[in-house]
Amino acid sequence: MQTTAQAELSSFELVRHYFHLAADELALQDDLRDVLLRPYREVQVAIPMRLRDGRIRTFSGYRVQHNGARGPFKGGVRFHPEVDLDEFRALAGLMTWKTAIAGIPFGGAKGGIDCDPRLLDAAELEKLTRAYMQRIDKVLGPTRDIPAPDVNTNAQVMAWMMDEYGKGHGYTPAIVTGKPIALEGSYGREAATARGLVYLFREAAPTVNLVPSEATVAIQGFGNVGSWVGRLMQQLGARVIAVSDATGSIRAERGLDTGALAAYVRGGGRLAEYEADGVEAIGGEEFLATPCDVFVPAALGGMIHASNVHLLDCRLLLEGANGPTTPQADLALQERGVFIVPDVMANAGGVVVSYFEWVQNLQHFRWDEREVNERLGTIMRRAYREVSERAARKPGTSLRVAAFSLGIERVVEAARLRGNF
Repeated sequence: MQTTAQAELSSFELVRHYFHLAADELALQDDLRDVLLRPYREVQVAIPMRLRDGRIRTFSGYRVQHNGARGPFKGGVRFHPEVDLDEFRALAGLMTWKTAIAGIPFGGAKGGIDCDPRLLDAAELEKLTRAYMQRIDKVLGPTRDIPAPDVNTNAQVMAWMMDEYGKGHGYTPAIVTGKPIALEGSYGREAATARGLVYLFREAAPTVNLVPSEATVAIQGFGNVGSWVGRLMQQLGARVIAVSDATGSIRAERGLDTGALAAYVRGGGRLAEYEADGVEAIGGEEFLATPCDVFVPAALGGMIHASNVHLLDCRLLLEGANGPTTPQADLALQERGVFIVPDVMANAGGVVVSYFEWVQNLQHFRWDEREVNERLGTIMRRAYREVSERAARKPGTSLRVAAFSLGIERVVEAARLRGNF
């Protein structure tokens, strides 16, 4: 999915680019690189469905399983009209490295449907979800491949998927994660990706002489991840001064009430029409140019690129989206001294708590939210320290390259121990 006309690389090319940078650091041979880049399995299915207007529309459904050397495949289900096989190949590979960096026992997968959920009513969306599950359930399983929510999917979609799988396999809550609490979902899952980001912000802040409670923050994308980042940053005492999404951008120098803003957006409100004291609507370029301590890209991939990177005025970039920064923009920010906490490590909180949910489901017990959050913090802080120590071994190595190299090294070790090559 090409998210911006100015993006220099597709998602597929982006992941391969960073993979090869890390593989160079590890001096991996070409034949081994080829093995690690190729997905284990790719599934593409046709889903014909009669819509409420009487037309029959054939959707395409996908599931890509990249590498399972370290455990069952794990990855989200994305509903978006522009998804394609290359995007899912890239995101599945990214999940392989992400789970390895976090140190949880999963491989990487990704999938979804080329639909726009906004154009479907609830009954159509449920019918499409169930049809998708029927067509791919043979490659899924609680010890084989465990889907989760992603762009335009949520706990309700996971509930439908779990129920559909259960029709042929019996009650199997561990088949998906990100479920409603009433169906053995995990406490803390909804905010997990954002909470992981905030944990890493607190770890990274001293590197750029930031005091978390005094930081100013701008957030690009105000969906689940962005809105929770805003609320959690505000709890730290940080000031969220600018927010944008597909409907517009707003700014408030004294700080936004992110709780009220999140409720407004959840209710269907358009960001640019939000009214409160000191809040002004601004243009997209003006939003990017807002001076801030921390910029959080939490929208789609490729949003920070060569044509707009010069506008950013921040000290720390905390990547909440997958692949939000192109290589050209990444290099430009590094040259300007901006400290980057990369997506492959920063947004792993969601899959970490998905791991917790899976473990709880397999044993049919539940931790309380405090315990989930504490366990998440332990894993995220450990991952940050391990990646930082690796980056420090060779001056000039970015956290991104260090993270990729750590993840690749762990997958190679597991594959070799299993006798895969």
